[in-house]
Amino acid sequence: MTTWCDAKTAVQVVKSGNRVYLHGRHSTPTPLIEALVARGEELQDVELLSTLSFGPVPYTDPRWTGHFYVRSIFVGASEREAISAGRASYAPAFLATVPKLCMPGGPWSIDVAFIQVSPPDKHGYCSLGPSVDMTSEVVDYARQVVALVNPQVPWAHGDSFVHLSQLDYAVNWDGPLHEVGQQAPNQMQREIGRHVADLIEDGATLQLGIGAIPDAVLQALTDRRDLGIHSEMFSEGVLDLVERGVITGSRKALDRGKMVASFIIGSRRLMDFLDDNPMVELRSISYTNDIQVIRQFDHMVAINSALEVDLTGQVCAESIGTAQYSGVGGQIDFLQGAADAPHGRPVLAFPATAHAPQAREGNMPYELPSIDGQVSRIVPTLTPGAVVTTTRAHVHYVVTEYGTAMLFGRSTAQRARSLIAIAAPQFREQLERAAYELHLLV
Repeated sequence: MTTWCDAKTAVQVVKSGNRVYLHGRHSTPTPLIEALVARGEELQDVELLSTLSFGPVPYTDPRWTGHFYVRSIFVGASEREAISAGRASYAPAFLATVPKLCMPGGPWSIDVAFIQVSPPDKHGYCSLGPSVDMTSEVVDYARQVVALVNPQVPWAHGDSFVHLSQLDYAVNWDGPLHEVGQQAPNQMQREIGRHVADLIEDGATLQLGIGAIPDAVLQALTDRRDLGIHSEMFSEGVLDLVERGVITGSRKALDRGKMVASFIIGSRRLMDFLDDNPMVELRSISYTNDIQVIRQFDHMVAINSALEVDLTGQVCAESIGTAQYSGVGGQIDFLQGAADAPHGRPVLAFPATAHAPQAREGNMPYELPSIDGQVSRIVPTLTPGAVVTTTRAHVHYVVTEYGTAMLFGRSTAQRARSLIAIAAPQFREQLERAAYELHLLV
């Protein structure tokens, strides 16, 4: 039996020592979070399992130390400071495994889930809207479920359905979802997009994320035919290709004619595209990120990013030195799935340089000093403390604005030469010198 009440009443279900799951991204249930934090003084050691919250995150404030502690599955800007200060921690896990971790008796078993859903249809089913991810399974596993019921949540097809009978507490609320705008790619990003597009053939199935580089790739694909989408997520960049008839999904081995993802990120335009659109299916993360599923797509192209890559091909995509910046997400799942797929192509695409947070002194072994306020993302060795997100054995194509390096099956010497060739020109001499000092080149 569902109890309809206000947010203040609903969050009384949370007790000290509980683990509370927070629906993430556009579906972040902000009114429930605010009501819970208002109870902070009376609660101790409440763990919040966050999947990347949009909007205010008051529970990270230092005043709530000892009251709330955040375990973050994927780190966003709002949680980085709390993690660096020790008031939160990152939980390394492939996103596909999170539902299993949240099962009753598992290491992340859930006492209370806070979610946001659409109002129920005539059959009593609500929709999880733009963020299905692991939430579709967490609803089954949580001891109690508290839902924010919002008529502005779009209706998603796929694994998004939650029956009213699964909700212990429901709170009516009418408010806009958090939005993320689209930034137009610059010239450098368009160059990267063109290089990646050269690897994509008619009929390919794509996995790509959010940001200017994925959008630049999509903008370079207007002359392709019958592309498909099977991705952890997609953003607004796909819409123009759908309208042009480029993305049809007609050649996909699975889910033919469907754009499949676990969640979407974008503006109201993307939410409107999702709403009751049978072309889009939002599925559980345990399906979208399953390597056994991904490897079945002919010409699967997985496009991911990196913060830095060393000269042998090791990839750090989640930390800047020891500072946690994002998370592992589904990078390994999709890179390996694409590698196993017939004619598949795993791709890492990123700018050759980044802005230096401060001038580097070059005192660490093989560390390159900054030049004109820029540092190379292709480095002799990873920054001390940097996380190896993707091993060098997993890496195939590496793309910057200066070209494409194919590393799979290549020796460390061949890899070093190929990566130096696509590094920013001002760093190539230093990289080559370091490669000799590291005995990668002789």
